Amino acid sequence: MAKMNFGGIEENVVTREEFPLSKAREVLKDETIAIIGYGVQGPGQALNLKDNGFNVIIGQRSPSSSYDKAIQDGFVPGETLFSIEEAVKKATIVQYLLSDAAQIAVWPTIKPHLTAGKALYFSHGFGITYKERTGIIPPADIDVILAAPKGSGTSLRRLFLAGKGLNSSYAIFQDATGRAQERVIALGIGIGSGYLFETTFRKEVYSDLTGERGSLMGAIQGLFAAQYEILRAKGHSPSEAFNETVEEATESLYPLVAENGMDWMYANCSTTAQRGALDWWKKFRDACKPVFEELYESVETGNEAQLSIDSNSKADYREKLEAELKELQESEMWQAGRVVRSLRPSR
Repeated sequence: MAKMNFGGIEENVVTREEFPLSKAREVLKDETIAIIGYGVQGPGQALNLKDNGFNVIIGQRSPSSSYDKAIQDGFVPGETLFSIEEAVKKATIVQYLLSDAAQIAVWPTIKPHLTAGKALYFSHGFGITYKERTGIIPPADIDVILAAPKGSGTSLRRLFLAGKGLNSSYAIFQDATGRAQERVIALGIGIGSGYLFETTFRKEVYSDLTGERGSLMGAIQGLFAAQYEILRAKGHSPSEAFNETVEEATESLYPLVAENGMDWMYANCSTTAQRGALDWWKKFRDACKPVFEELYESVETGNEAQLSIDSNSKADYREKLEAELKELQESEMWQAGRVVRSLRPSR
């Protein structure tokens, strides 16, 4: 584990250089890794581990579209694809990658098979951090660990296939075997992490829920919508409003930020753009900061967790979700986006 300096603050990180794939394979050579759930994170992590030479099986209910997808991805019923209960029985490491709501529902099924010495792995700290609400209280004689890629399973897989990696956090909640540290690092390397940084289950879920509701998804949609609606109200066309609000951001400027940072992106824009951005960014920060304070407090108190549990456990959850997503899909801004994307030149 190396100490890395981030703006004058040291953090514990693990890189591929100090913990190469060959070491990860050696650590996990006698382990059977069961991926429970084949939805958002499951396919990316499972396929990356499989391609990296680890012993991977899938636990997924059947019939289901996810079960069919696992077959399409090369997992074989009765050999590497099983029911959830059977996979947990066979595994020494259980990667619990169901949705938060599904983890709560399935927990009574898997808990009896989490026998001494096994490891229970999460990619989100929700179930353990809010264990009084979720009921996910693991046995004392197993390792409980976390490796959380900072992005979707789709991105994890795409970057892996491109020879790159998606950074991940890692945490240990319970070390019953004395091997939790090497197990979680090996798994983090095995799933294709760029580098791993240390956190806790609590910090992971607090930052994750804040980020999803904030700059990663909720806030960015709100910001896009506000600017688009103002431009349209002032007489700009849908094409112009969308290009100036979303297309230029995602296709031109955000990639520059990812490449070398915000200062580098500023340096590669016109002096007029630089001046305006430098004049206005603090006003946006000051306007948004109270909202983020409110958001973090809602996460910290468990209110956001309870809202998710209550909403996602309802029988009509999927129907209501689809209705809300349809509202976004049918908004003028994203209808304009579909047209703009269709007009991009083919590469």
